[in-house]
Formats: sequence, structure tokens, C-alpha cells
Amino acid sequence: MIVRELDRSTAPSAVEAVFEGLSARSRYLRFHAPAPRLTSAMRRALTDVDGHDHAAVAAVSGGRSIGIARLIATGCGRAEIAVSVADAWQRRGVGRRLLTALGDLAARLRYTELYGEVLPENDVMLRLVRRAFPGVRLVREDDVMRVIYPIGWASLTLTHEDLLADLLRT
Repeated sequence: MIVRELDRSTAPSAVEAVFEGLSARSRYLRFHAPAPRLTSAMRRALTDVDGHDHAAVAAVSGGRSIGIARLIATGCGRAEIAVSVADAWQRRGVGRRLLTALGDLAARLRYTELYGEVLPENDVMLRLVRRAFPGVRLVREDDVMRVIYPIGWASLTLTHEDLLADLLRT
């Protein structure tokens, strides 16, 4: 398996392959709603990568994309992230490699914080972000868990939330 950065020419086939490899449950966990098919609007949004404001990496095995992690800039050095791995490849280290590569890419692009939303029942993803992003904060907000990961020098800032989260873990 290799992990490579996607561009506008490689993103469409990668998005199609990974989406086809997701079960209905995996699609629900990724999109937070039923997603029986890839609509043209979803396809446009997922494939419009520019390498900076919307960047993505794909895990490829045997010439076929098996997972994608992406970031989308939201301003002030922050970017929202998302990851999906085809069901046949889940729990085999693909997600961790994707998130690690995405974190490295975000640092090269000079982002200072990555964040995302995970459904609370998605225990596998919550464990994955804890392993892939040391120092990540998980904050419950309404019906989602917000994942907050400072990058580089920003990760050296200790907040009250960090202290509280560490106290609650013990």
C-alpha cells in the first residue's frame, strides 16, 4: 500500500473507488446521514482538490484507491478533516497512515489546527484519531464529538481544556 497526494486529475477515480467500497453503515458514519449514492454535488465537492485549500491523500493498493483523507481550509490556519477507508481495508492500519500523511501535509501547508466531527457511536474512528494524533482533544458538542488537533508549535500550548481532559481520562 502506498499513500499519495491527490489532484484534480486523480481525485475522481479515487473518490469513486472508495465510495463504492463503503457499506451503508460506513457511509452513514462518514457523512453523518444516509448516502446511498454519490450525487453529482457530492462528487464535485469531494473531487475539487487544489492542493492547498482543499487537499487530499489516498491510500492505494493494487492500483485501486482504498481510502482517502482530506482537509478543507476554514480560515485562520484551521482546516476541517475527514477520512474514509473501504470496508475491506478497515482495521488494517490504512486510516492511521492516511491521517499521519494528512497531518504531515497540513504541517507543510502551514496549517496550525485540524478539526473534524465524529459521531459518538463511531468508537473506531475516535480510537484512530487518538492514536494518529497525539495530543488530540475530543470535545462533546451536541450530537457529535469534535476532534481538535493543534499542529507544530500550536501543539505546545497547554489549555484549560487539555488539563481537564487529562484529569477526566485518569
